[in-house]
Amino acid sequence: MRDRVPGGGRSVTRGVKAEVGEVETVLDLEIVVDYGVSIGDVTRGVREDVISAVERMTSLEVVEVNIVVSDVKLPDEQDDESDSRLQ
Repeated sequence: MRDRVPGGGRSVTRGVKAEVGEVETVLDLEIVVDYGVSIGDVTRGVREDVISAVERMTSLEVVEVNIVVSDVKLPDEQDDESDSRLQ
């Protein structure tokens, strides 16, 4: 839906922000969910997966993961990846 609003297109810097300390990190994530899915279920799954991956890869303790749902992908919209393959 965001692409339908003037100035609402995607940016390559949008989506992830990390504050990293000596032994801890805080992550801010911006995600897009598919229409009809449970936002609570999606955010719980993303949070668990991100904490696990970041702690495993960096040995930092993830003390906070903030997730914002910035858009809902409607069934008739194609992914950016699908669009680039069609061109």
